Amino acid sequence: MTGLEITFGIILIVFAVFLVAAVLLQSSKDQGMGVIAGAGESFLGKERNSRLDKLLNKITPIIAGAFAILVLVMYLIVE
Repeated sequence: MTGLEITFGIILIVFAVFLVAAVLLQSSKDQGMGVIAGAGESFLGKERNSRLDKLLNKITPIIAGAFAILVLVMYLIVE
């Protein structure tokens, strides 16, 4: 492996972690299933931080697009 491949590999892993974190931090859009939804609301509070949700909704597609481009670049470098 060359230094360029290692560098892009590390960047790809970092973007993958950011993408997973951005997806997992988003609030659910559905109402849930009865008791489970009620427990979630009492634990997390009824009102989640809407600014964080808006930011994550904007950032997630950007991170996903960058991740896809990096995967393509890695494919071209390795080949």
